[in-house]
Amino acid sequence: MQFSHKSIEKKWQKFWEENQTFKTTNSNEKKAYVLDMFPYPSGAGLHVGHPKGYTATDIFARMKRMQGYDVLHPIGWDAFGLPAEQYALKTGNDPREFTDKNIIIFRNQLKKLGFSYDYNKEVNTSHPNYYKITQWIFQQLYKKGLAEVKEVNVNWCEELGTVLANEEVILSNGKMVSDIGGFDVIKKPMKQWVLKITQYADRLLDGLENLNWPNSVKELQKNWIGKSEGVLIKFKIKESNEEIEVFTTRPDTIFGVSYIVLAPENEKVLKICSNNFQNEIENYIQNTKTKTDVERQDDSKEKTGLYLGCHAINPITNEEVPIWISDYVLNDYATGAVMAVPAHDERDWKFATKYNLSIKFVLETKDKSKAFVGESEHINSDFLNGLDRKNAIKLVIDKLEKENNGKKQINYKLRDWLFSRQRFYGEPFPVIFLDNGDIALIDEKDLPLMLPKTDYIKPSGTGESPLANIKEWVNIKYNGLNAKRETNTMPQWAGSCWYYLAYILTTSPNNLIDITSEEAMQLFKKWLPVDLYIGGQEHAVLHLLYARFWHQVLFDLNVVPTPEPFQKLINQGMILTDKGEKMSKSKGNVINPDEIIESHGADTLRLYEVFMGPLEASLPWSFKGLDGSRKWLDRVYRLIEDIKLTDENNGNLDFIYNDVVKKTTQMIEDCKFNTAVSQLMVFINAVYKENSAIYKPYIFNFVKMLSLYAPHLAEELWSMLGNKTSVCLESWPVFDETKLLLSNVVIAVQINGKLKSTFEVEKGTSIEELIKLAKNILNVKETIHGKTIIKEIAVLDKIVNIVIK
Repeated sequence: MQFSHKSIEKKWQKFWEENQTFKTTNSNEKKAYVLDMFPYPSGAGLHVGHPKGYTATDIFARMKRMQGYDVLHPIGWDAFGLPAEQYALKTGNDPREFTDKNIIIFRNQLKKLGFSYDYNKEVNTSHPNYYKITQWIFQQLYKKGLAEVKEVNVNWCEELGTVLANEEVILSNGKMVSDIGGFDVIKKPMKQWVLKITQYADRLLDGLENLNWPNSVKELQKNWIGKSEGVLIKFKIKESNEEIEVFTTRPDTIFGVSYIVLAPENEKVLKICSNNFQNEIENYIQNTKTKTDVERQDDSKEKTGLYLGCHAINPITNEEVPIWISDYVLNDYATGAVMAVPAHDERDWKFATKYNLSIKFVLETKDKSKAFVGESEHINSDFLNGLDRKNAIKLVIDKLEKENNGKKQINYKLRDWLFSRQRFYGEPFPVIFLDNGDIALIDEKDLPLMLPKTDYIKPSGTGESPLANIKEWVNIKYNGLNAKRETNTMPQWAGSCWYYLAYILTTSPNNLIDITSEEAMQLFKKWLPVDLYIGGQEHAVLHLLYARFWHQVLFDLNVVPTPEPFQKLINQGMILTDKGEKMSKSKGNVINPDEIIESHGADTLRLYEVFMGPLEASLPWSFKGLDGSRKWLDRVYRLIEDIKLTDENNGNLDFIYNDVVKKTTQMIEDCKFNTAVSQLMVFINAVYKENSAIYKPYIFNFVKMLSLYAPHLAEELWSMLGNKTSVCLESWPVFDETKLLLSNVVIAVQINGKLKSTFEVEKGTSIEELIKLAKNILNVKETIHGKTIIKEIAVLDKIVNIVIK
């Protein structure tokens, strides 16, 4: 017999909504803040990959709620975005209407899946009540000197009419193109807002140490920040009065420098190059602007470059070395210049080999057919010969500093955060540009500065945002002076930097209390940090880094009481196609969860997605596996419908029940949801084998555990068992440790240390009896027959080992 998932799911979803079953409470000191990385509400809606992470957080939140915790388990919408902007530009329609329709689709899909979200806490980053606080936070960044307008090289897409972040640009046929639409992208200098995240580099590094995050994510963040301790060395130019500063972490290899290489964009290039090479160099610089930083750093690509016709003087050896430019050097890292030691750097080796530049080994190695990047004694290095790395570096630094040719310095790969987008659909900057060049902040009482209403959204045609078309909004008076509003808007990252705080502040959908109020601080003290945060690894660096940066600034402003926002992080794996491919709309291989809910039920989909394997693993979809999950739920339904219960405990299921409760509880605590499902299956198998009536509390508590995975079915079974309350608000089962003490134990039998057999005896059987029983096992007896027994070793309740020769 099968249960009707359609009728059950609608019934209990209606019950939960009418009774606000999952409303956040503030009645307990114990709290659990369980958070999903909130979705961007695209027109395509959810696919079956999305519910994997959402189901995981829901299981955890449901258990914590049943354990008596106050639980905050919210959902909201990362609602500003380029797709909505493009829809508006193509149709002229308001992107807000487009986004609101998509949110309705997403919300309905999530409700169909039975997630225990508190929809009273729902937020929308594009709602004025929300971005009022985003704008306020930006103003605090500006006041602290962490936001400024600066001319920087950006990824400019003419077709989309906007600057794109690095993660929005891909390589196609050797060219930079936009991730959306595949349009050409070039590097272009523009005045943009930047946030000085670099000032928090050390704190962002140090804060990682105490976080319960995957090591892989920590390493990604550390590498992105890229802290390097080294030396800034001055190289004078032979042909001019200019000099080049080079940052290096290996000043001890300075005797092996055979050329200097600059980034093509380096401001020194056109100042020091020979006039004979000017045109060729300018063409090379323009060509470099068509390449992404990722492409330029790709070691598999052939290195290209040009000689500048001038030379640098080595400050230690006084040798003259040629100066080149190459696109493998990035201008925005360190000084945009590298002292090339090809004998001990693989990229420099490839470049030097290609252009027939000298290669001088200054570290001992037998194999001189390739670059040596290991550790060894110094050679060909005058006063450094025979020294190790540490001592050689100290001596070189001492000499450079004494002669004023170098100084110690710490550098970071991390760059300041480009914070402007040429879009209509984003948070307006709460600033005013005065005609005299000054910048003023909008008065806090006038926030939010709202996006203007307009009949038709169209490109500006000037490279500015479409907001530039709305002259009556842009051109204003400020204190009697002519002024303009900023026509750029903030990036989508802005809203997602602090949304976890917005949930805490929200009293009803999109109504937030003042972030600076005492009430807000008390709520932050209760709920922060987030206890469990689950989302895709694609956000492992930028979103998490940006959110941590904003949080640390707010901590410095005494707005939040904790230095870090997210205590425990898990990156869920993807659900792939049955062929192991990534699901994507463009490939037409996406599976719609609505179809699975219709055919198999939401509970089946939830159960299957977490039972597939470890949460962190990317695994292929299987309709056979989906069918198997449904069959098991049908089996549970039949069992409960036909079961005979008793208030008398015959003890037959004592061990298996308590063992399952203990293991399931710990597995869910550890987010090992797939193995916890296996434990529930073990219990059901044991119940089916039991011929007598089943002890009622054991079945009741099984249904409670099932409710985490299959909440609709569990509510129905709970009702069938005669209960009037929601199973979701019942107390979580606890196990009895005394019931886990078995009267029998399994003894392993080894011969010469190799396992030969096992047997079961009553716990506490004497060592003499254990040895006697072991020697009477048939294959043990055959093995030791005719052999000399050297030693007989036994450990009470565990093992017998017989040593023979």
